Amino acid sequence: MSAIKLVQNDTGPQLRFTIQDTLTGAATDLTSATVVMHFRAANTTTALFTRQATIIPPATAGVAVLQWQDGDLDVEPGDYEGEVEVTFPTGIRETIYNILQFVIREQIA
Repeated sequence: MSAIKLVQNDTGPQLRFTIQDTLTGAATDLTSATVVMHFRAANTTTALFTRQATIIPPATAGVAVLQWQDGDLDVEPGDYEGEVEVTFPTGIRETIYNILQFVIREQIA
């Protein structure tokens, strides 16, 4: 998986996730679930922030969109990671195994 390339201080682009069952490929039903992404600098252990994604109707399609907020990408240029986590209404928490890779470059102006 290649890194998602971003620029310091931007609030776009949105990230779109389709959550699927790894065995069947079927969309995960996100009805009443919460989807978040934990964001940290690469090779560190502390999350810089956790951002909640918006589940796109119908929730049964398993699609969620994350919109960056002001200040999220106000970080040093470099490599970062994101971990997507789903919490279902039953309280079961499922973390997506693959870690998202990000590269952030300095903003010119």
